[in-house]
Amino acid sequence: MSDNITLPIRERMAVEPVTGTPATRRLTAILLADVVGYSGMMSRDEDGTHARVIRQVRELIDLTIGKHGGRSVRSMGDGTLVVFASALDAVRCGLDIQRGLAERQADGSDRVRLRIGINTGDVLADDRDIYGNSVNIAARLQTLATPGTVYVSHSIYDQTRSHPDLFFADRGQHRVKNIPYPLHVFEVAYKPIRVSILARLLGSRVRLAAMATVSAMLVASAATMLINRDGGGERLWQLVSHLFSLSQVIREVQAPALLPDKRSIAVLPFLNMSSDPEQEYFSDGMTEDLITELSRLTGLFVIARNSVYTFKGRAVKTEQVSRELGVRYVVEGSVRKANNRIRITAQLIDANTGYHMWAQYYDRDLQDVFAVQEEIARRITSALAVKLTSDEEKHMGRPYTSSGVAWEVFMRGAELFRRFTPKDNANARALFEKAIGLDPKFARAYAILAATHRQDSNGAWSQDPQSSEDLAYRMAQKAVELARRELEPKPSLPFALEQMGWVLLYREKHEEAKQAAKEAVKLNPNYADGYALWAQVLVYLGKPEQALGKSQEAIKHNPKIPFFYDYHRGQAYYVWGVLTSAEDPKASKQHFEQAEIHLRKALGKNDNFRAARSYLVAVLSELDRQDEAKKEMNISLEKGEPWVEILKSGNQRLAEEHIRTLTPYANQEIRNRLADAWRKAL
Repeated sequence: MSDNITLPIRERMAVEPVTGTPATRRLTAILLADVVGYSGMMSRDEDGTHARVIRQVRELIDLTIGKHGGRSVRSMGDGTLVVFASALDAVRCGLDIQRGLAERQADGSDRVRLRIGINTGDVLADDRDIYGNSVNIAARLQTLATPGTVYVSHSIYDQTRSHPDLFFADRGQHRVKNIPYPLHVFEVAYKPIRVSILARLLGSRVRLAAMATVSAMLVASAATMLINRDGGGERLWQLVSHLFSLSQVIREVQAPALLPDKRSIAVLPFLNMSSDPEQEYFSDGMTEDLITELSRLTGLFVIARNSVYTFKGRAVKTEQVSRELGVRYVVEGSVRKANNRIRITAQLIDANTGYHMWAQYYDRDLQDVFAVQEEIARRITSALAVKLTSDEEKHMGRPYTSSGVAWEVFMRGAELFRRFTPKDNANARALFEKAIGLDPKFARAYAILAATHRQDSNGAWSQDPQSSEDLAYRMAQKAVELARRELEPKPSLPFALEQMGWVLLYREKHEEAKQAAKEAVKLNPNYADGYALWAQVLVYLGKPEQALGKSQEAIKHNPKIPFFYDYHRGQAYYVWGVLTSAEDPKASKQHFEQAEIHLRKALGKNDNFRAARSYLVAVLSELDRQDEAKKEMNISLEKGEPWVEILKSGNQRLAEEHIRTLTPYANQEIRNRLADAWRKAL
């Protein structure tokens, strides 16, 4: 047996094999992952450690590698070597592995942590392995990484720094074993990385050397001044000069984490400065429209409405917003509406420095609201030096209704619709119908009108759910038809396509629903709810792994995860559990456990969310916790949930029809499992 087999995997993988087909050179991205403290864990509990690594790590890594187009070269116990054709695929795979592992261990038990290093370069490859200096560098990066992080080389940083979903922190230059030159190391994450001054100093020997040099200069100058008082003026000037140099070094050390080249921005809810609190819908409408306008621009990474509204009514610093939402720039503003006049203020802030890059106030007639929205958007893009395409420059600010009054009515309805109650849903519908009466071409009003009918159908809020579903389809069709007639950039079309996608999904037209979602996010790459729809379609197609990946795209733009995203993820894990139950009961159980975590998160944010509780009942039943399943079912019964009443009615035909409406799965087995679990819990 070769001595090589006893080496740690990060060393073993870099050794050139002595047999096999002739090696060829190729350019590739290399990811090396290693379990932290594996040897110690094995010495304490060999069987348990092996089981945890296989269960928590190996399955996750294999799944994530496949999702990102990687190829596993070697996996041995505590480590994995993977190659990718793309640096970006390697980075996203590493981050998704770390995030997935953290999610699986959310309860804090059975902790297994990874270090990941990624490099790109020329390697030698044969039919068994890859080797060479580029692999050695990836191994060194992995050893430098702190547990739970991903460290990358400067070459990876250069190739991926412009992507809006990636954030970097400079970890300095390091001299490492068997590499003749210092490695410039970066940590990468999906959110801004906050680094203490001390950590940044310790992470960079270059900066430490600079600090030491400047400090020595200061001491020498001070000593010279004391010894040679005749030249005190000149020495004092030298001291001031050295102090300035020191301040420059300190400023470099204190600099915030590096952010992506693509401008990332969050528009905080505009404050309602009107004397009437009922005018809140107006300031919310201004905020929402500005988010929509900016999100259409390819040069910006924009956070969705749901996430920014978690800050509504809170006194927060822009630095906190930047940290929690993963953006560099923040827009704040206020709206005062009185009679037919509006005063709008807005300011753009660099969260890294606190610097106000632009600020303006507008006193205008109410009918000028759309013009003000356009001007604010243009000022923001100008201040950020965003490169607009010719189409974006030409079409920016195009409103989605010709009537300011219709816009006001629409925004009143939108505020009611988001309360998700039968009464508010009905009142919102009346306002959307009024808005359409004021502007018969109001495509976005038709889209959300369709959503009110879909809510009635899915929630069994109407006396005739089938008629509600038919109305939802007709209104969604009208919305798409009108939106496609809009002048470029067709501002209502992504919203209309999303609503059509939901209606098609519940009609079991899965591929058509997926195409609607794909077109929506193509039109607006920042459209988080478009990605969420796509994820939900994949769940009903029985593709939970893909659904979780697409859900992550939604979360990227909507990091303050709304309750229905938690539900989507819980539903995906439930489906995954059902699909693996026969072939791998242990993995199936783990998926059901993950489903429970996400469903309880959804209910923690919205205890009235019927869908999450219905799946929680099924998950608890699958986990053989029947008493808890019955308890959750009783809560639904106490809340007067119509779907429970239908199941209890004894009307088999009606129950089956309703179950089919609620669960548009392509795979009948999943629907049957749900129905059985619900009936057991009655």
